[in-house]
Amino acid sequence: MADEATAQDAPIDPVALRRAFGTFVTGVTILTTCEADGTPRGMTANSFTSVSLDPPLLLVCVAKSASSYATFTAANCFAVNILHEGQVDVSAIFASKSPDKFKSVNHDRVHTGAPVLTDSLTWFDCSLTSSVDAGDHAILIGQVRAFGTSPTAPLGFCRGRYASVKDPLPAGWLASHGMIIGYLIEAGDGLLLCSDGKGGWVLPSARRRKADRELMLDGGDALRLVPEETFLFSVFDVADSDPGYLVYRARLAGEGAQISLPDTLRFFPVEDLPYDAIATHELRSMLRRYVQERQAGRFGIYMDSDDGGRVAMIDGQARAWLQASQDQGQ
Repeated sequence: MADEATAQDAPIDPVALRRAFGTFVTGVTILTTCEADGTPRGMTANSFTSVSLDPPLLLVCVAKSASSYATFTAANCFAVNILHEGQVDVSAIFASKSPDKFKSVNHDRVHTGAPVLTDSLTWFDCSLTSSVDAGDHAILIGQVRAFGTSPTAPLGFCRGRYASVKDPLPAGWLASHGMIIGYLIEAGDGLLLCSDGKGGWVLPSARRRKADRELMLDGGDALRLVPEETFLFSVFDVADSDPGYLVYRARLAGEGAQISLPDTLRFFPVEDLPYDAIATHELRSMLRRYVQERQAGRFGIYMDSDDGGRVAMIDGQARAWLQASQDQGQ
């Protein structure tokens, strides 16, 4: 009995325990909230889990040693922002003591007022329902008031380092909220298409709607674009259960230079697009309209509707809005 009691009372090595906890593969989140004067605060954390669907609850853990501990435990709301594989730099910024953590990220306020990182893989905007003291941490339980997600690869973390998550999107899975952001990317007489992995072709898709000089595709590749030639082209649904499409027209920068593309991306001559290998009727119809309008040199914007949709044609060359507004004021 004495030997058993001695074994039970043996002290736990906190360093070894931390390493053991670290073998559990997690995602990486940025917890955000606001101080009483509205100043945004944020920190990197991987202690996060879902709790309940009805009501919609989740929990996060905040270390008492964290500089933002007092702010999070005093706030009545917070947001959990799960990072995607391209946001290692964001994780590092929010793990630092930088006074301008929010300067380099796009953020907005959705429901509770907590800052939401709009480029993250998934975000949850929550009101605080309870706080539980738990050793050297506080457990914050929040009720989800709004959320958003995207079909991109998550940033993993294991054994104190970032980890890659292979093939995170099962076949047939689509985001249940939001839109698929597709791009008609031109270069010379070609149009860029992306392999769907099943012998077909789809539009390249992006993580975020706004693309300036560089477009980050879902696969992680970056393409340089001519920002003055990026315009909305089409908005439509495929099925009631699937997200809709938001399609932009863009042109690749440096078309005269040698372009190195991964095997999943390929330029097709506009006159010879593989319509038979395009998965949906809606995408085929959209591509045929694009080809016709490109040949005519006159583009329109298509909006889906119950009566078959409508197209508004755009006349004239693109100009910067500032210059156009100055010309109108003269």
